[in-house]
Amino acid sequence: MPATTHAVELAHLAARSASDKLANDIICFDVSERLALADAFLLCSATNDRQVGAIVDEILDRLAAAGAKPARREGERDNRWVLLDYGDLVVHVQHVEEREFYALERLWRDCPEIPLPETVLAGAPGGESVADRPRPTGTDL
Repeated sequence: MPATTHAVELAHLAARSASDKLANDIICFDVSERLALADAFLLCSATNDRQVGAIVDEILDRLAAAGAKPARREGERDNRWVLLDYGDLVVHVQHVEEREFYALERLWRDCPEIPLPETVLAGAPGGESVADRPRPTGTDL
């Protein structure tokens, strides 16, 4: 069963919020077939701790305005990797160094991507779409 409409709508709103604060490499995976605890994982990154905090604040504010509150928040003290758990949606905002080191995309590469609005993809660094980038293969591990 694919991600719920609610999870996809939250993911789109969170992605637009992150993009508005200049987040990098925004991508969303449908993890509903693999996990019972969430339908979607949204990943994005920032170049410094302050920007991680700004992205997190924007996501919290915009999703709260839409009536969604996170059940759990972790990592805000250091702003290196902040996790926001909205039940159906889990948002990971990572510093680029943590993003490269932990490579969550590799863990979820077998899950389908949830398409994000073009306005979000247009904000990818270098003007390229995240969707246009090559996906890691099994040999990349």
